[in-house]
Amino acid sequence: MKRVTIITHPLVQHNLTRLRDRQTGAQEFRRVLSEVAALMVYEATRSFAVVPVPVTTPLAKTRGCRLRREVVLVPVLRAGLGMLDSILQLVPHARVGFIGLKREETTLRATSYHKSLPPDLAPFEVILIDPMLATGGSAVAAMDLLAELGAQRVRMVNLVAAPEGIRRVRARYPDLPIFTAAVDRKLNKKGYILPGLGDAGDRLFGV
Repeated sequence: MKRVTIITHPLVQHNLTRLRDRQTGAQEFRRVLSEVAALMVYEATRSFAVVPVPVTTPLAKTRGCRLRREVVLVPVLRAGLGMLDSILQLVPHARVGFIGLKREETTLRATSYHKSLPPDLAPFEVILIDPMLATGGSAVAAMDLLAELGAQRVRMVNLVAAPEGIRRVRARYPDLPIFTAAVDRKLNKKGYILPGLGDAGDRLFGV
């Protein structure tokens, strides 16, 4: 699929299997999701632009590099919170914004109930974080909010995606890079991914 990267690293796939297992409890689910998010962000940030900078070691002067742009991490509430802390450990200087979206169970539409973001996202590299890309409604709604604030460089990190969700995102944002550990078979009638891993938010927080 165009601009969809499936991360096949053995550790990512091993952890994904543990997350799929219905016997995995909330405490273990939180820990494993955090671990896999850290592994995935390496791939998602591989193409970040850098600039050369001078640096002085204890022994000599040399050249190094730094990121060209600041980074903003944007987890979609609530399930995206389970991926945030481990990514922050890798990118501790990143800013953090939040988007709260709730899916209407009958229409499957995503409605926004919270937004806390920098007022101008144009200068930043933005990573949109949500474990599940199911119908694509939440992803499109989140992208609409980011676009309104001028975001130009956004990449999305999902643990599991459905073909229907990818197609919906592609219809509106054809050039958005998507990084996922798996593209599953399809959605069921309730809009859940099959085989998926259930409701990520419920499994994270036990409710």
